[in-house]
Amino acid sequence: MSTLDDWTDAICAELGLDPKDVNQKTVLNLARVAAHSVDRPAAPLSAYVLGLAVGRGQPLVETAAKLQQLARGWRADHEPADTESADTESAGTESANTGSADR
Repeated sequence: MSTLDDWTDAICAELGLDPKDVNQKTVLNLARVAAHSVDRPAAPLSAYVLGLAVGRGQPLVETAAKLQQLARGWRADHEPADTESADTESAGTESANTGSADR
């Protein structure tokens, strides 16, 4: 038995849940995809939201797959602002500030 299995058993016992109802692989795969595709803190948040959804009756595997698909497309849809244009704007601000200081 692994440390993760021991932890799963312990948290299930604490919450009165059956460890056989815990699908470690599904949850961990979602966490991995969220961490690598979105941002590291997205992993525990995604796992928590998955748990909420499943607790409200949504199927685990299908819901996890939806969230993984959303996470995989996240970076393409949510690229950070173009750093080149930000550098140009900041350089313009510095020039303007320097110019006003010379007057």
